[in-house]
Amino acid sequence: MKDNILNINLETETAPHVIEERGKDWISYGTENWNNLYPQFLIDLYYNSSTQAAIINATAEMIAAENLIIEDQDDRDLEARIKLQNFMNRANSKESLHEVIKKIAFDFKLQGAFALNIVWSKDRTQIAEIYHIPVEKIRAEKPNKMGRIDGYYVSADWRNTRMNKPYRVPAFNINDRTSANQILYSGLYSPNMNVYHTPDYVAANNWALCDQKVAEFHLSNISNGFAGSYFISFANGVPTAEERRQIERSISQKFTGEKAGGRFVLSFSEDRTRTPEIVPISMSDADKQFLALQELLVQNILTAHRVTSPMLMGIKNDTGLGSNVDELNAAANFYLNTVVKPFQDHIVKTLRKIFQVNNMDMPVNFVQLKPITVQFTSEDLKGVMTQDEIREEIGLEPLDTEVEVKANLAKVGSMITDGIELPLFETKEEAEAEAKKLGCSGSHIHTQDGKEYFMPCENHDQIKKINADCNCKLSSETELTELSNFIQEYGEDIPEDWELVDEEIVDGEHQDFNYETELNKAANEKLELASTGTARPNARSSQDGTNRSDNDFYKVRYVYAKDNFLRQEGETREFCKLMTTAKKVYRKEDILQMSDRAVNPGWGPRGAATYSIWLYKGGGNCHHFWLRRIYKTSLRGAKSNINSKQIISYTKALSEGFTAEKNDNLVARPPKRMKNQGFLEPR
Repeated sequence: MKDNILNINLETETAPHVIEERGKDWISYGTENWNNLYPQFLIDLYYNSSTQAAIINATAEMIAAENLIIEDQDDRDLEARIKLQNFMNRANSKESLHEVIKKIAFDFKLQGAFALNIVWSKDRTQIAEIYHIPVEKIRAEKPNKMGRIDGYYVSADWRNTRMNKPYRVPAFNINDRTSANQILYSGLYSPNMNVYHTPDYVAANNWALCDQKVAEFHLSNISNGFAGSYFISFANGVPTAEERRQIERSISQKFTGEKAGGRFVLSFSEDRTRTPEIVPISMSDADKQFLALQELLVQNILTAHRVTSPMLMGIKNDTGLGSNVDELNAAANFYLNTVVKPFQDHIVKTLRKIFQVNNMDMPVNFVQLKPITVQFTSEDLKGVMTQDEIREEIGLEPLDTEVEVKANLAKVGSMITDGIELPLFETKEEAEAEAKKLGCSGSHIHTQDGKEYFMPCENHDQIKKINADCNCKLSSETELTELSNFIQEYGEDIPEDWELVDEEIVDGEHQDFNYETELNKAANEKLELASTGTARPNARSSQDGTNRSDNDFYKVRYVYAKDNFLRQEGETREFCKLMTTAKKVYRKEDILQMSDRAVNPGWGPRGAATYSIWLYKGGGNCHHFWLRRIYKTSLRGAKSNINSKQIISYTKALSEGFTAEKNDNLVARPPKRMKNQGFLEPR
């Protein structure tokens, strides 16, 4: 009777097997059912298990983070910094370093390892480019006598090595640079694995496979009109084994799918008095069993990946875990520190091996974005947290306190009263000291932005008297006169023959960086022409450049712009009003000169008359910043064949080499967005 029933079992082993086979130069890496195809097996699970795919995708994005940056180090070599920044901007002919990192981060999580193609320069002194290599295309060469892997074999498809013959590429070795191409294969420690690296979630693969089979079962049920399983009995004799298999195949092709849905059991007997019977096989509470199985496999997959809250992975559940803000934040911190950070640290250590070869070894780090809860609005957070605390929560570096203490401002605001702009102070003592300078005494209270501040002079009658009787000019008038003179002397209108080719916030541009010089140098290098010997009409800046043949040249100017994303509070101070209404553009060197002129007195450290306008614009609470504009102008007879965008991009890459300076990011930031809103002390 046993031989008369067709019984089919499926048994799958998901643990990896590493085998050295005779006649093959590489080490096989597979499973019992996936011979030398373990990486493809992991990819198959990724594509067929929605839970597994969600976790891998989310984790890979966390590992890659927002970007890779050079950490601030003032004592580092500037040349090395610029060199590294250029490499980060262009890791190969098509990609930036971060674009490469995104790919290796995905492989690192999915496969437990990543691989890079290292391309040496022609003279073998530098690493010219690096490319990502999919891990599934690589197999390790058999180790040498010392147990070291000297090379790797690459195939486009290891399922068919006859059509895709593997070829050998030497392993990365800085002491042997014979080959122009080398492979750097790396990953975290894997127990009992000397050649390959396995993913950290290996224990989840059986459950991911189960997830795949459940999906296939439901799909097959839909394809078969939700047909159930049946017991089919034939009583017209027992056919041969081959005939029984043919009957099974015929029924399967006609009435069922290839997967789980619509299964049947065939029975054969010699009892000719019976007719064939078809008996439905029903499973009690099937819907409940599948729901329980789904919950079980999802939980086990999450556990293997060390995910404490499904919400982090974009997986919604009904357990309540992750719905609480504190629980979600705790889960995020746990996952970032225990899972994501080790991946990132390993990537950084591997990359620094490359940086060392090129003499550009600088400390780098990932800019990590943490999940942001929506329980509180930005205004709620601003009310209970400092800017540095908020920046820390979203993965940004704290603001640079050293420079800001040096140049922040004493007064906390100003108010125009009786025709005079008078400063507001946090303390009564500061206001009374200012009153003595003005020729009055005491102080009085004013309310601004819902908070009380102190204004010089006991009352407005004293202010009126000062304004009527004093022959001297108050600070606001002096400011306007000095500022007006500056605008008239240095402000430029934009001629009609200038073409605006780029406009951007000057984030990362150090005050000593000559952007125009580098821009025109790039243009001249592009055309292989000299930049001297040509008359330059209207070119007042020493930074303005030109080329002798085509008479094209670029000008870089800066405009005083408002951050429209900030909410307007109170009146605009006279300095900002005059700067914006003038509608002028300025050279950087002239803006830097403003730091030595009293164009906005009282807003310097401890009420000083001068400070860095380049960094701190109109002073504390100011909503403005410097916007860089790049113009291209063609003189008479010009024939331009320069790609402006390409040159600008190249020059921008050079400018980013100066991001190490402490005050760089202040240029692009309105004081309102600085620590303490641009003031010396917290308000």
